[in-house]
Amino acid sequence: MSRARMRRERVLEHLAKLRRLPLGGSPEPAFRARLRADLVSGRLLVEEPAEEPAKEPVLPAARTHRRPAPRRSLLSHVATFGLAGAMMVAAFATYQAVPGDSLYPLKRAAESTLVRLSTDEAQRGERELVSAKTRAKEVASLLGSSDDGPLVSKTLKDMESSTRSGISRLERVEPRSPKIKKFARDQKETVEPLLDQLEEAQQAQATGYLDYIEGLVAPPQ
Repeated sequence: MSRARMRRERVLEHLAKLRRLPLGGSPEPAFRARLRADLVSGRLLVEEPAEEPAKEPVLPAARTHRRPAPRRSLLSHVATFGLAGAMMVAAFATYQAVPGDSLYPLKRAAESTLVRLSTDEAQRGERELVSAKTRAKEVASLLGSSDDGPLVSKTLKDMESSTRSGISRLERVEPRSPKIKKFARDQKETVEPLLDQLEEAQQAQATGYLDYIEGLVAPPQ
């Protein structure tokens, strides 16, 4: 039981005793002495406010410490640019490689991949004709080197193989495509000036190739 309720009970008890007294009479000395003591002490008049439940202390919100974003060091920037530069140099060197170079197989693999990744027959044919043009330029680059014999012969053979494959694909989807005639004229301008620098067997290869592409330019009978 709370202290406030106990005080109220005591007041009610005193009032009950007062009601039991006869009218006009005075309370007993003992009751008056007890009542006087209670009034003097203030226990009957002043009630202490009811105690409120203790509130939990509110803790300040924890501060979130954000770590500053790490700055990329100068060394990492240099390494990134160095790697990008090395990749560009490697790609350029691969593109410029000729038969006999260490990067040449990578160049041929990249060409084959482009052909396989083409979306349709016409695109595959066009990319094979691009490979044929590249072989013609490689033949021109090989002439005059000490070991040009076998490499030139193989490159001429690969040029003709790519040409026939590309023309066959284009003729299936675009029988009279102007791309075929343009390719034939460009190849003739590249290969024909090389005849005088080729060996006899190589000249026979190149002549047969020129006869084939000449038929692509000639109008149909």
